[in-house]
Amino acid sequence: MSPFRWPAALAVAVSLTLAPAALAQRSGIGYVYPAGGQQGTTIQVTVGGDNLEGATGAYISGAGIQARVRDNTKMGFRDQEYLREEMQDLAKQKQKDERTKTLIAAMQARIDRNVTNPSSRAIATQVLLEVTLAPDAPPGEREIRLCTPRGLTNPLPFHVGQTPEVSEPPMLPTRAHVLGREEASLAKRVLHSEAKVTLPLTANGQITFGAIDRYRFEARKGQRLVASVQARQLVPYIADAVPGWFQAVLVLYDTTGKEVAYDDDYRFKPDPVIFYEVPQDGEYVLEIHDAIYRGREDFVYRLTVGELPFVTSIFPLGGPAGAQTAVDLKGRNLTMTRVTFDATDKEPGIYPISVRKDKWNSNRAPFAVDTLPECLEREPNNSQAAAQKVQLPIIINGRIDRPDDCDVFQFEGKAGDAFVAEVNARRLDSPLDSVLKLTDAAGKLLAINDDQEDKIAGLNTHDADSYLAITLPADGVYYVHLGDTQHNGGPDYAYRLRLSAPQPDFALRVVPSSVTIAGKSTGQINVHAFRKDGFAGDIKLELKDPPAGFSMAPVTLPAGKDMVQARLKTDLAETTQSVALVLRGRATIEGREVVHDAVPAEDMMQAFAYKHLVPVQEFKVIVPARVVAPPPPKILTERPVKIPAGGKATVRLDTSSGSIPEKVKLRLPRSAEGLTITNVSSSPGKLEFTLQTDAAKVQAGVKGTLAPYVFPEDEQACEREIAPGVKYRMPLCTLPTISFEIVEADGTAAAAAPTKADAPAVPPKADAPKAPEKK
Repeated sequence: MSPFRWPAALAVAVSLTLAPAALAQRSGIGYVYPAGGQQGTTIQVTVGGDNLEGATGAYISGAGIQARVRDNTKMGFRDQEYLREEMQDLAKQKQKDERTKTLIAAMQARIDRNVTNPSSRAIATQVLLEVTLAPDAPPGEREIRLCTPRGLTNPLPFHVGQTPEVSEPPMLPTRAHVLGREEASLAKRVLHSEAKVTLPLTANGQITFGAIDRYRFEARKGQRLVASVQARQLVPYIADAVPGWFQAVLVLYDTTGKEVAYDDDYRFKPDPVIFYEVPQDGEYVLEIHDAIYRGREDFVYRLTVGELPFVTSIFPLGGPAGAQTAVDLKGRNLTMTRVTFDATDKEPGIYPISVRKDKWNSNRAPFAVDTLPECLEREPNNSQAAAQKVQLPIIINGRIDRPDDCDVFQFEGKAGDAFVAEVNARRLDSPLDSVLKLTDAAGKLLAINDDQEDKIAGLNTHDADSYLAITLPADGVYYVHLGDTQHNGGPDYAYRLRLSAPQPDFALRVVPSSVTIAGKSTGQINVHAFRKDGFAGDIKLELKDPPAGFSMAPVTLPAGKDMVQARLKTDLAETTQSVALVLRGRATIEGREVVHDAVPAEDMMQAFAYKHLVPVQEFKVIVPARVVAPPPPKILTERPVKIPAGGKATVRLDTSSGSIPEKVKLRLPRSAEGLTITNVSSSPGKLEFTLQTDAAKVQAGVKGTLAPYVFPEDEQACEREIAPGVKYRMPLCTLPTISFEIVEADGTAAAAAPTKADAPAVPPKADAPKAPEKK
């Protein structure tokens, strides 16, 4: 290979390397497909993510569902690259016996079972599960986690459905399955699949780049169809996508092919919903694609269609603890329009409301329970003159009934009183984008707020609820004005408005929600505090009723601080299952003890920049029999390693971490033509080898990086089955990436232009112009 080309090939090889440093990284799930199944069925589920190789188990929350690993995809990036190189060498042989042909076919099949051209490192490996759902498994959202040699993964949603389901085959990506491409033009938008189905059903799919999926079905005149998509709900945030989720679009065509319904989101939520009353019998088509025709493996959806119940809004949005509240429902295909929510034994919080039609459950609407007195808004109250009089403290349940409506409330205040007004609407699935104003008796504006950030609401990307906190300047009458900043309104624009003195309080999030602890050791967690209405005191943290073998030294989150690290301890050597823990926080607020459980959460990134703490259902810990994640060896030699052209240099590593066996063989990628490894010497805690250059193939001035393959001294010990009955020797791992520079034979650096990080290195020429620097 020419020295003009091989450093670029090395760069490609290194970019696909999983060095031992990666072993310390947490395993992570990026998508689950299909992301659910029907009660009473057994399905095959593909889980895609990072560092999932060797997965040994799967945990799905709730009763009536079991999962087992069928294929744990023991190949990562580097294994695939190595196998590909070996296959290419075998393919070059002019005479191939049957064993060689079988081996080539087995290698290709093994590579094809992996993501050969992954769109993202975060979803580069796959694990195949067999999931069995009992006929009486409670329907709704669960959480799925995998157990890998690196420990327990993050959870993602997995749904137990009621309707019959269909699924496309799981995606094996190609180079076209990427997020953003200039070629995403009309010409590139293609029909990916079309299926004829019978309603009701749930269709599972993955959207590839530029693809459109269609479902054709028969419908009868008068049917009130609901077509709802779960997409962003399945993968809340994608770190390397803009926008940071699969933005699904849903289109309905009638019997003539005419578009009769379209939706690209449902109110303020990215997942679309279509309501359609069928005008005549015939064949209709539903179409789903990404809004800007992106696509890849984690663009997963569940599309549910039929005459199914769907709640569009409730009123009021909440009620008092210790009482029963009549709740009015609006929606499609509902068998009742009023239910009674019983909060006689419930603590303050958010609870779901749903209804049934025949055997089908509706979606869930959030209902808030609080301890303050409550009342209903009364019209007319659209001006200061007609303001509704209230006594503090109070929670007012109301609506912005029509566009440009404004609700005004009057209260008596005293000079120096601390006063808070807070809207809870968007956080309870109301489309209201509130704006709050406080005026005095003369109409003078004292305070105004549109949006108040609430980091507890980890799934909301628009903090549309308003909040005011002010010290009242004088005795007298004050007015709170509430409207919609977009001048919208209607029966669905409900709110809960709290008017009170400050109610100091706090909420807790524990991150990550999955923790792996080595036997008889400790593991670290982060606890975030969200302080409300000015509370700034100490919060004492502890485990709530910990199971045997687990403990945590008491930790105090000090006054004014919002995050603290805590360490979980286990006396157990291992656990056979994941264990649920609950973290609790205590604080003394205004002379009384306040206790709250921490909500488990995952720290997720949206669109390269924005961080969100996304709540999940359970806080899980596992103690594996052994944790295959020792620290990587340390490179002791100064880098870059300077190798004389035609000469050699010694590389030394500290392997006392135990991540590399004591007796090993090393091999360079075949793309590293012109470099060889010799004189490998290993002893307890030390590894030394020589890098030697071939002056005819490598010139001074070349720079690059290497990650040598590591084999045991007895290579037969690293044989792996790459196909049924076919084994091949695969490397154990790779060494950490080693940077190097080829220098002149006397050891001096060549006068070469800087090499671009992503372009071939060009050896110096006397008359060669200097390469432009990368911007």
